[in-house]
Amino acid sequence: MDTCIRASGLVKRFGRTTALDGVDLEVPTGSIQGVLGPNGAGKTTMVRILATLARPDEGSVHVAGYDALRDPVAVRGLVGLTGQYASVDDELTGRENLELIGQLLGMPGRGWKARARELVERFDLSEAGDRPVKTYSGGMRRRIDLAASLVGRPQVLYLDEPTTGLDPRSRGDLWQIVRNLAEEGTTVLLTTQYLEEADELADRIAVIDHGRTVAEGTPSELKRRTGSQTLHVRPVDPTDIDRVMGFVTDLLGTSPVLASDGVSISVPTDEPILLSSLVRRLDQQAITTDELALRLPSLDDVFFSLTGRALPGDTDEEVSA
Repeated sequence: MDTCIRASGLVKRFGRTTALDGVDLEVPTGSIQGVLGPNGAGKTTMVRILATLARPDEGSVHVAGYDALRDPVAVRGLVGLTGQYASVDDELTGRENLELIGQLLGMPGRGWKARARELVERFDLSEAGDRPVKTYSGGMRRRIDLAASLVGRPQVLYLDEPTTGLDPRSRGDLWQIVRNLAEEGTTVLLTTQYLEEADELADRIAVIDHGRTVAEGTPSELKRRTGSQTLHVRPVDPTDIDRVMGFVTDLLGTSPVLASDGVSISVPTDEPILLSSLVRRLDQQAITTDELALRLPSLDDVFFSLTGRALPGDTDEEVSA
């Protein structure tokens, strides 16, 4: 697969603060690249450089075949950016915001008007399209902001913490929009502090900490780096829990941990065949289960193992240029 975004050795300093310390990143065309990191990790600084809003002190950036440092104007014509906060005009209607952007982009004829109408419908804003943005809910504001970044039909879309502060339903709606864009061929780079968001959307994930890339791979690859899978068992009849614990101990030679609910157990294992052996044992004893599964570690476990701390859930406030 062709590489759409290639960043090598990015370094960016703000006085004595080093925001980026040699970041490398490659994003295949048409994929969704997740970038995970805590506050101050350098995520927003990296996005600003990739979008040609800031220049690195060292390193190189190529986007869709163009050198972003030598030819930033060409790159700007190919990319869209949605930042952490809505950037549309509150006093204008949603439709007027999109039409204005189309005119500023110099869309020929009245193409800006047709494009605004198309995006209003696509983002399910037809009923609200002629209302001032200041009357929109948080989810509607994020949708119109994302629509604004798509007026020029960008090949590459940068989403910097796009769902911060949204309720679960609005977040799910935005996730589906991002999936659809990728399916249509748009290359998406998504920075987030929501581990679930990265797991749901990203084809690959880069973990950034203290301005450096500390790990990169698919969600499954990153989870496997953390260590063993975990076997989880919960019998339908709570009185069977002691027998289940005995079966697991016999098969593994290790005693499982009883969960705080008192009716389920878990135990780490590197033996996938254990699951089928346990199923046979439970079947022989006529024990049924509500849960019986081998799970990889979560992305939360991955982040903690790589950085030694949990990932906070607030917004990414970084030093800006």
